[in-house]
Amino acid sequence: MIRTWLVAIVALILLGGCAKEPEEFNKPAEYWYEKMVTAVSNGNLEKADSYFSSLQSEHISSPLLSESTMIMAQAHMAHNEYLLAEHFLNEYIRRYATPEGREYAEFLKVKAKFLALPNLGRDQGLIDETLKGVEAFKMSYPYSIYLPQLNTMETQLHLARGVLNERIAQLYERLGKPKGAEYYRGQSPITWIKSDDIVEADIPWYREMFEGDGSSSWYDFLIPQTRSVISMDDNRTIQSTKQEKEEGWYDFLIPRF
Repeated sequence: MIRTWLVAIVALILLGGCAKEPEEFNKPAEYWYEKMVTAVSNGNLEKADSYFSSLQSEHISSPLLSESTMIMAQAHMAHNEYLLAEHFLNEYIRRYATPEGREYAEFLKVKAKFLALPNLGRDQGLIDETLKGVEAFKMSYPYSIYLPQLNTMETQLHLARGVLNERIAQLYERLGKPKGAEYYRGQSPITWIKSDDIVEADIPWYREMFEGDGSSSWYDFLIPQTRSVISMDDNRTIQSTKQEKEEGWYDFLIPRF
């Protein structure tokens, strides 16, 4: 008898723990706002997104939506979810932003793109896109209080692009394409930065094992040392390849007419 009761109690506990939360709807705007803020403070952004959606769908004209949208944008930025942060910032700018609020939101959009670069020497497209965002912000807000931070980010991005250009130049050298290397080395990051003065950041040992110093890696001996058949520098490789195809070891078997 006792054993049966124990089994029943354990089953009730398990069923109670696995039961879904009751579906909530038709609540006041303040209810959803408080739930969203609590979920954000607990780090549960999935719940916070759900509560925000309920607030937005049930109270489309609520004055709490403006602040809620900015809270969600900043929460996703704090959790390194920069694409979602940019989504909320775009929504804030489109629907709720005052002139002052728009300036701040535009600054956060540039900052989100900058922070989305975990390694500034890997994503050339995102570097260029972020630099365009910096320039656009400066054009729109030439006297912004956020310019010092933007200038710092811009300098780091230009330096990163200079380092990336050097790595691409080294790659072209290894492929036997000196003109390509010369082109990328000639791309000065900006007039007030000299390419020769750029010093690469120190790479942690656990990354350096696989990435090397940009010119070689510990596994370099495993990679075949071959020259690219198609070269942008000259046609000598292509010509020699054609010649090898025309003259084979079986050439003496081919009748000469």
